[in-house]
Amino acid sequence: MKTRTPIFIYISITAGLITFAFEMFTEDSAYFMSPFFWILHLILTLLILILNSVRDLDENENFRNLSEAEKQLFIKERSIPYFTKLWNSAFQKQSQSEEKDILIDHGFDGITELDNSLPKWWIGLFYFGIAFCAIYMTAFIFTDYAHPDAEYDHEAKIQLASIAEYEKNAPAVTLESAKYDADNISEGEQIFNTNCVSCHAQSGKGGIGPNLTDRNWINIKEKSLFRNVFWMLENGSPNNPAMRPLIEEGTISGRDAEKVAAYIYHINQEKAPITEASGGAAPQGSIAVWQ
Repeated sequence: MKTRTPIFIYISITAGLITFAFEMFTEDSAYFMSPFFWILHLILTLLILILNSVRDLDENENFRNLSEAEKQLFIKERSIPYFTKLWNSAFQKQSQSEEKDILIDHGFDGITELDNSLPKWWIGLFYFGIAFCAIYMTAFIFTDYAHPDAEYDHEAKIQLASIAEYEKNAPAVTLESAKYDADNISEGEQIFNTNCVSCHAQSGKGGIGPNLTDRNWINIKEKSLFRNVFWMLENGSPNNPAMRPLIEEGTISGRDAEKVAAYIYHINQEKAPITEASGGAAPQGSIAVWQ
């Protein structure tokens, strides 16, 4: 009669598999706060305890049917700690007399084979790997777990939500506090394409509105190009009602205007102008000299 694996091993493995399954099949780590998660742990733990009690009864009945020598051998084996037996089963060598009992009657070139049982830790890892693969593949096929696109979208939503929360609570950007930052160019281009291309065309080459890439400007209200663009977005054009005060109307925020101004500064000062010959609108206004 063999000694059994301790119950805490089964409980630990079950808890690990439950947590692993929830980690893959739920969208975030909030399952730790879910009553269902802990109730499932409790139910399975109770079932393991009940099963262990039934096995205790069965073991006691079998123990009574053993001979005295078998009983002493079972008690001696049971007194050895579980992890010590695992270690011995994996690394302890047999004596020569023990090897004769498990020697297989075939060999090659003087090498003989022993009929050793596989270590329990190896068998445990083998079956755990099978369970892991089954759960992982099920989650991968039928859920968004481990899909790069789904993970990217999830992280992007979290990032955008944190940015929105920050901008909601952050101090408003005004003409006095706005600063040029090259990191804002990319986002400024997106905002420009949403709100400004209907008049100024793609890349700011001009259409209904003036060309924003040349050196000519109709309205010069500030000494620097960046601040002048911000002023226009805040107050609109005194000469053309089509250029509305987008910040004042609430179409864009001061932080958005800071990004748009960075983009317009970039296409005007850091890139070659789109001339009339290359598809840009004709220059309007006077040549501006910025500080």
